Amino acid sequence: MSTIESTSDDVAKPVAANGYKFEVDRLFDALVRLNGSDLHLKADQPPIIRVKGSLQPLKHPKIDDARMRQLCMPIMNERQRQVFMDDGGVDFAHTCVVDGVKWRFRVNLLTQQGSMGMVARRVNNKIPDFKGLYLPESIEKLCVLDQGMVLLAGVTGSGKSTTIGSMLNYINKNYRKHILTLEDPIEFVFTEDKCLINQREIGQDVRNFEIGMKHAVREDPDIILVGELRDVETFKTAIHAAETGHLVFGTIHAASAASCVGRILDLFPQEEHASIRSAIAFNMKGIVAQKLLRAEGAKAKQLGLSRVPVCEVMFIDVLIRKYVLEEQDHLIADHIKKSFRDGMQDFTMSLKSLIDQQLIDRNDAMEIAPNREALEMALKGIGVT
Repeated sequence: MSTIESTSDDVAKPVAANGYKFEVDRLFDALVRLNGSDLHLKADQPPIIRVKGSLQPLKHPKIDDARMRQLCMPIMNERQRQVFMDDGGVDFAHTCVVDGVKWRFRVNLLTQQGSMGMVARRVNNKIPDFKGLYLPESIEKLCVLDQGMVLLAGVTGSGKSTTIGSMLNYINKNYRKHILTLEDPIEFVFTEDKCLINQREIGQDVRNFEIGMKHAVREDPDIILVGELRDVETFKTAIHAAETGHLVFGTIHAASAASCVGRILDLFPQEEHASIRSAIAFNMKGIVAQKLLRAEGAKAKQLGLSRVPVCEVMFIDVLIRKYVLEEQDHLIADHIKKSFRDGMQDFTMSLKSLIDQQLIDRNDAMEIAPNREALEMALKGIGVT
């Protein structure tokens, strides 16, 4: 990896020199100025930032474990320090002012091989709208629902939180509703427009997720953001909220929209699968699976884009509901492909659209395409009717 220059020559000097609240803020400053997305700190390595998807070390001395603790421990509060000591890691939000602008970062402090480390994701100050993200227009259909569950699927760093943020902000700009979020930590801070918005951070505003959801049903929300569905209790609570007339948004780690059903079932013992399938079939309204790809096309360069989302969109229609109930999950992917006129699309169709719009490079698209032959045929106009 080639090194890049930090814009702060005194990044390792005492904190008082530039008036930062915390010494580590100098590294957050460098991340912002270099337009990076993530900051990585590992013992016995220089700071590393991710720029346009690639990891690049800063020209900065290596940071040993003692120095790492000097940098990272002060930005935690007492509760976070206790969680870190008990669990070996902790998630929280951190703010830093750069040139008079307040920036937020989603921070994970971790322990690896006995040493402390950090990974921090820069959160956009402004919540982009659909056009700014180049998301499929059909996703707007999921924002006008009155109740049910909507999931955003993808790996870590695939842009799920940004997409949900844009969807909630769309609702905020167009409808008079009460949005309640339960987040760990809070990422996007919304500015109220037409909606009343309450954002609760786990550990800071409420002790845990279970208590937060218990309170939620008494707080008259129209829309609830539950964050990541990572365990049985979270999913059961979220699906119950959907069943009782709320619109629930959540995220899940899954590779595709079709695989989400299996990913949810994996959380539960076999004897509960039939009831969970029924809950999914009758309460899930849509799933958007997402990946991020470097924006390398001519139009992308003109617009100054760094990355764009590749999206698979699935709406729960009559046939999808039938497949879920009858354990025919293997038929879901083909139905998505055949239902593009109804607003659904698979990753192949998304990649073709982005190539046609000159937003991504054809070779990059081929590298992540689930089916390269299908993408090649689609680009030739074969296979789409």
